[in-house]
Amino acid sequence: MSEPEHNSGQIAEHLARQHLERHGLQLLAQNWRCRRGELDLVMLDADTVVFVEVRYRRHAAWGGAAASVDARKRDKLATAALHFLQRETRWAKHPCRFDVVAIDAHGSAAPRLDWIRNAFDT
Repeated sequence: MSEPEHNSGQIAEHLARQHLERHGLQLLAQNWRCRRGELDLVMLDADTVVFVEVRYRRHAAWGGAAASVDARKRDKLATAALHFLQRETRWAKHPCRFDVVAIDAHGSAAPRLDWIRNAFDT
């Protein structure tokens, strides 16, 4: 990932985290990595563990940020989430869900943030 893309990703994750925390979610982990992938944000929403994929797109090509979470990406997220629950056993018995925070800039002054709760099932 190039330096500008990395910075954009960090800024997008920061915006997403702030938005979710304003809505009452608590951070459990950020940029959690295992050999099978990475989880951008792992949050707690009441008693539910929320695996959050943050997607940022500067241009609308190929459907924008939300559309970039394809089947392959969903499989990688599900595998990483399983590893998280195996390592962080205190969360293993909690309900879980997968959310996507899609941030599209599209040349506008302020990026548009779309929080998609329960974006997909595994």
